[in-house]
Amino acid sequence: MRILVIEDDKKIASFLVNGLKQAGFAVDHAIDGEDGIHLALNESYDAAVIDIMLPKLDGLSLIEELRRQKVNTPVIILSAKRSVDDRVKGLQTGSDDYLTKPFSFSELIARVHALIRRASNTPEPTGLAVGDMSIDLLTREVTRADKTIHLQPREFALLEYLMRNAGKMISKTMIMEHVYDYNFDPQTNVVDVLICRLRDKIDRDIDKKMIHTIRGVGYVLRES
Repeated sequence: MRILVIEDDKKIASFLVNGLKQAGFAVDHAIDGEDGIHLALNESYDAAVIDIMLPKLDGLSLIEELRRQKVNTPVIILSAKRSVDDRVKGLQTGSDDYLTKPFSFSELIARVHALIRRASNTPEPTGLAVGDMSIDLLTREVTRADKTIHLQPREFALLEYLMRNAGKMISKTMIMEHVYDYNFDPQTNVVDVLICRLRDKIDRDIDKKMIHTIRGVGYVLRES
């Protein structure tokens, strides 16, 4: 999936671009409204993340022009403006969602996925399955080899994240962002502890292990 990020703040842009790439997206970045609208009109994107306060052409005018030219790419507005009137104005321009700064990166990713599903008319799954393990997202029941596994909330959140990204390498930073909602501190071992607890519950006494460590990189969940 391909995402367009239009953001002039270097620090925020780097955070967005790197995070989206780690989440598996292909990302194009524009630093002002003119470059942004040029890309949006001439390339195909699954979604766009657009700041309001942009040089050369502001975000709201950019979105209005996209809609005028019948470009229906789902758009999330990023803004430091928090009032109801500002959010309403943003949505009235033709944007699909509105996220205020500062924001949780895991929330942004969830909203991007939701917009893409909505645009493609793909329903949200109520369950996930990898190999002989399945989870019910509504009842939060976990089973492996027909045996029920009882998980704590953070353990369930980690397993859901790994299963949604089965076969992909997931870094400790990505786990911290998704499960804990704060930036990774390399001095802490909370991810290692959580992985250890989850492994003990889903892989113990089973020959085919599902959670694998990629040394120096992160973890991957796969069938064997």
